[in-house]
Amino acid sequence: MKLSREIKTAILVIAAIALFIWGYGFLKGKDLFTNYKTLFVEYKNVEGLVIAAPVTINGLSIGKVNAITLNNQTGNILVEMQINTDFPISKSSIAEIYAPSALGGKQLAIISNIEDKNLAVDGDFLKPAIKLGLTDAIAEQLEPLKDKITKLLDNANIMLESVNDILDEKSKADLKNSLASLSETMNEFKRASGTLNSILDDNKKQIGGIVTDFKKVSSDFTSISDGLNKADLGKTAENLQKTLISVDKIIVDLESGKGTIGKMLKDEAFYNNLSKTSKELELLLQDLRLNPTRYVNVSLFGKKNKPYVAPVNDSIKK
Repeated sequence: MKLSREIKTAILVIAAIALFIWGYGFLKGKDLFTNYKTLFVEYKNVEGLVIAAPVTINGLSIGKVNAITLNNQTGNILVEMQINTDFPISKSSIAEIYAPSALGGKQLAIISNIEDKNLAVDGDFLKPAIKLGLTDAIAEQLEPLKDKITKLLDNANIMLESVNDILDEKSKADLKNSLASLSETMNEFKRASGTLNSILDDNKKQIGGIVTDFKKVSSDFTSISDGLNKADLGKTAENLQKTLISVDKIIVDLESGKGTIGKMLKDEAFYNNLSKTSKELELLLQDLRLNPTRYVNVSLFGKKNKPYVAPVNDSIKK
């Protein structure tokens, strides 16, 4: 059976149209020979997410983003996902926007709820979620820090302006002079340090001798300390304390008139008698000195003794 030219042309046109439809769908990410179901999810912000972005589950690509439109009723962004029906997804699953790498674009990851046996069907809505990428997390952490740095810079700017207002020309000149004087002082200190080092180098032997003598004195002091430790100073101090207690007791007894010495110290009559006896002894010695012949008489011719004449100043009679 031969086909007419018109039938061949019609078949060719139909095939071309079908091929065009298939190619157009393929370019838009639709595969006419694969069974898909369409699921939806709404976000407040889908920055970085584009059409034809992969939709994955546990890292496995199971579909792609088919369309991103604005929901005029809610003001949210409506994302249409084309999911392969070979992968069952529960209605309580979560569609999370995430960034697989710091440089790559955003993708959608389906976090399925295994315990929920109620599977999503074509046209259902999933729960939205957004996972911050590395860049977003860093930006979120740096946002408060940026405000603090801005505030710090503003305060520093105000402080510098205040310093400029305070430092007039005279103050600046005084500050320069002070810095110059400080530099000169540091140079003098450096020269003095060099002179001190030179003196130390010149007298190194003498200093070494002084250190040696000090070590010797320290060693001798250590020996003396050891000797004092061995001398049992505690026992010596205890004996000294006992002796002081005894002396204190003797002094107390003397002051209270106990004993012979105490009675002698407290007896006024004994003191007067002792004083009178001392005076009489003094007069006797004086008379012995003035009239020795009265007490020692050596006479070869039997000369008579002179009569006793009492001294003119006789304090005993007074």
